[in-house]
Formats: sequence, C-alpha cells, structure tokens
Amino acid sequence: MRKAIKADKQLVSEILVSAFSPLKESNSVNLIVKQDEKRIERMHILMEYLFEKAFTFGAVFISDNNNACLLLKFPHSEKITLKSIWQDFKLVHGCIGIKRVFGILKRQRIARQNYPKENHIRPIIMGVKNESKGKGTAARLMIAVKNEFKNTTLPVIIDAASENNTYLYQKFGFKIIKKEESLGFPIYFLRLN
Repeated sequence: MRKAIKADKQLVSEILVSAFSPLKESNSVNLIVKQDEKRIERMHILMEYLFEKAFTFGAVFISDNNNACLLLKFPHSEKITLKSIWQDFKLVHGCIGIKRVFGILKRQRIARQNYPKENHIRPIIMGVKNESKGKGTAARLMIAVKNEFKNTTLPVIIDAASENNTYLYQKFGFKIIKKEESLGFPIYFLRLN
C-alpha cells in the first residue's frame, strides 16, 4: 500500500469508475451521477471530486498493484474555501444536474444525522478495478489501512449501500449502528472503535 500523490488522481478515478460503472442498481454513486449517455464521463468527474476532497482533507491509499484505492476524509479538518465551493459547483454542473440536487441533499442530511459530532475518520469510497474483484486486493488494502491507523483513538464511521460491502466491513470489526432505507435503497452505517 502507498499513500497517493496528486499525480495519482487519474489512476484513482479509473479504479473507481471501473469498480462502479458496472453497477446499475440504486446506490449512492448512481444517485449522484446523472444517468444518461455521458454516465462514464460524469462518473470520472465525481471520482476526481472525491479524490480532491480526500487528498485535501484526509488521505488516499492505493494498493501495491494499483488496482484498488481507499479514500478517507477527516471531517474535523474540512473547511469551506473558494476552491471547495468551485469544486462543488463543477460537480453539480458536470455530474449531478440540477434535478438530482434535492436527492443528494437528502442523502447528505441522512449522513449528517448518522455521523457523530465528535472527531472521526470517514472512509468515503473504496473501489477495486472490475478485473481484480475477488482476488483479495480490497481485503489486503483494508488490512494495510487499518494497520496504518491502529493507534488512533478516533472512531471510524462508514456508510455502505451494498450488503456485500457491509459484510466485508463487519469482517474487519465494524459494527452496524443503523440501517436507513428512506432513499429507496439501504444505507448501512457502521462504526469501528
């Protein structure tokens, strides 16, 4: 595992798009990304946005084989800046579209209600290239990142829209603290520490 540098933004975007583009069912990514003929292009905009957020206010980790990544955010260090406002505007304009904003705001409100006010670590997205799924890449990356933060006292809070991912997180010690279904698909909130 290695910590990403700024030049890894395209690699991280490619990993995440490869991981999420085959998924057609309702989930958080498909809630955000406008579903039209530019879906893949819009997914790249989202993934690059998430990279910037994690790189600026957290950390981005990439597997040794460059086939998986995990983006973390430290919400207590996040600040609103002119750059972050501009990034939000570009995301709405290039990826979401105006009609989808209200669903996303609802998703954010649900997340705010279920994330603690205390300082915490928030994994925001993890992905494995489609051709590497089922080969242990995600598990090895999660173990390496967990070891990186083994001495932290901060809780790690994550949300997942997939039962498979929820099961994987539970294998690593996460406990389900809430299941939310008001968006038309389940969101599991899990906590470690």
